[in-house]
Parts: sequence; structure tokens; C-alpha cells
Amino acid sequence: MTMNAMTTTTRKMPRAGVDLLRIVKINEEIKRVVSVSFKINIMALNAIFLAKRAGTAALGFGVLSNELRVFSTDLRICMESLTGLIHGCVGEVSIILQDIRFTRLLVEAAELAPRSGAPAILARRQAENDMHAGKLAKLRNQLKRALEDAFQMVELGGVLAKSAKIEAAYGQSFAVPLAQVSGEFDGVVEEIRASLESLRRSAFFTGH
Repeated sequence: MTMNAMTTTTRKMPRAGVDLLRIVKINEEIKRVVSVSFKINIMALNAIFLAKRAGTAALGFGVLSNELRVFSTDLRICMESLTGLIHGCVGEVSIILQDIRFTRLLVEAAELAPRSGAPAILARRQAENDMHAGKLAKLRNQLKRALEDAFQMVELGGVLAKSAKIEAAYGQSFAVPLAQVSGEFDGVVEEIRASLESLRRSAFFTGH
């Protein structure tokens, strides 16, 4: 029993450590998306003011700019929920790493003194290890689903940005500045899409 425990512990340690590094990278990318979402909000405000200056020729552009502002807020809220899940993952991985180290010490103690209470403690500890591993697996799935929701939201943002490009063409004397702003919207949304795409491919989800 103790040899099996030692084998399991040795196998789990590298995986948990690597998972922690992957989670940190995911968190950094989420922070970057949040930062960009603030940028979209500021850009949308400027676009709304520009549309007001353009008057009736840019009514559609103004509506879309306001929708992009709403999109930036929704995206930021979505990213904050992802951050909460990430913190949960960090907590569970940290506990797993602590449990693995403690289990390894218990295995050594059980092998040195088989008649001590170490084997019974070891069995309980392994059950706790499995419980935390199960919690991490659940959080991993929740995070993956939340990322998919965020990706769908960004797809909508892309549609809004491209629609703003079309509306900019009707801006008459303001067509050029409106086109420039809509192009910036499109570029920023594409940047967010690329970030989320890299998160979807993270080895934390694929296991590779």
C-alpha cells in the first residue's frame, strides 16, 4: 500500500507544479484582456462624442459605439468571474502540493514503522488528496466553460466592430475619422479574440 502511495505521490507532484505555472500564465492573460476591455470603453466614449458631432449622418455609428461600450463592461465582468475561478484553482493546487509533500513524509514514516499510526493517517490523507483533485477538476471544467462563454461574447463584439465600419462610410464629412475609430475597434476586438484563443489552447485544459 505504501509503495502505491509513493508512486502516486511522485506522479502527482510534477503535474500539480506544472498546473500552477499554467494557471499563473492564464491569470496574466486574463489581466491583459481586462486592460484591453477598459481601452474599448474609453474608445467607445470618444466614438459616441464623435458621432454626436457628426449629427444625423452618424446615428447608426453612435448606437453601435454605445453597444461596444456595453460589450466592454460585460466582457470585464466576465473576466472578473474567470479571475475568481482562477483564484480557486490556485488555492486547490496549492493544497494539493502541500498534501503531496505531507503524504510523501507519511509514506516514509510508514515504511520505517509499519505498526505506527502512519498507514491509517496516510489512507485519510490520500482520500483528502483525491477530494482536492476532484475540486480542481471541477474548477477546471467551469473555467473552460466560462472561457467559451467569453469567446462567444467577443464574437459578438467583432460583429459590432465590423458593423461600425459599415456605418462609418455613411458619416459624410466625418466618414474618415469614423472609419479610423471603427478600424481601431476592430483591431482591439481581434486582439482580445487572439488572447482568448490562446487561453482555450492552454495545456491546463488539454493536458498536453
